[in-house]
Amino acid sequence: MGKKLGLSMRGRHIFEGYSFISIWIVGFLLFMVIPLGQSFYYSLNNLEVTEKGLIPTYTGLTHYRAAFTTDIHFVPLLQSTLTTMLSQVPLILIFAMFSALLLNRQFRGRVLFRGIFFLPVIIASGAILRELLEQGAAQLPIFNQYDLFGKLSAFIPEDILEPLLEYADSLTLVMWDSGVQILIFIAGLQTISPSLYEAAKCDGATKWESFWKITFPMIMPMLFVNTLYSIVNSFTKTDNRIMDHIMNIVFRSNNYAYGSAMGWIYFIVISVVLAIVFFVFRKSLSATEGRG
Repeated sequence: MGKKLGLSMRGRHIFEGYSFISIWIVGFLLFMVIPLGQSFYYSLNNLEVTEKGLIPTYTGLTHYRAAFTTDIHFVPLLQSTLTTMLSQVPLILIFAMFSALLLNRQFRGRVLFRGIFFLPVIIASGAILRELLEQGAAQLPIFNQYDLFGKLSAFIPEDILEPLLEYADSLTLVMWDSGVQILIFIAGLQTISPSLYEAAKCDGATKWESFWKITFPMIMPMLFVNTLYSIVNSFTKTDNRIMDHIMNIVFRSNNYAYGSAMGWIYFIVISVVLAIVFFVFRKSLSATEGRG
């Protein structure tokens, strides 16, 4: 199709990309634009529920200021969500990359193990994940049964030991959240030509050097995609307490205006974090476009 239109290689790539996301764009314009506009309009007003519907009274940025000044839960929950994201996303990416390198090797039962790693994505989601978390399935019982904190505190300072044990205790969630990322990394690894590794081996490069000089640069676009996916997934997970707070305000307190304001603040925070990721990966993205 691109050749018939007389497009360049870059133009064909752009055309193909927009063709893949065209259905999402149509769905967004049909079903999302109006609700988003309404929520922003609600956030700037006080809404009175009457028999005729919602009657708005313009208040400007009152609800936005209230989220930071009068709400004692919003800011701490927002800080906790950001801290959790900053601690878990690197662990997820490291675990996913390491698992993909192992699962990309030739061995018996490789397809079975790939399915096992992806299985939590299907099972541990939504209401099932919430129930598992409430039952403590995401925590390792060894920390409480053997009082590791008390035993190790005699050798390791508590300021260092406490975050280390928290990271270790979150390994189950890290494994549950790594299924999609593992598949994306595997797809990226399979696009690397074996001749590159053969040439590096002939030049005397070790496997460690081949990873940093060949594997890591080649899967940088996949790392970028996985980083975005992991961040968004972290901000919208079932156990996200700030999402619960917003839903409680909207659906239990019926305060649609204030809930909309908090939702837009949360959206802006997520957008800023994603913009920082784009800025960090800008060089690798430019290099990828140059090769295209």
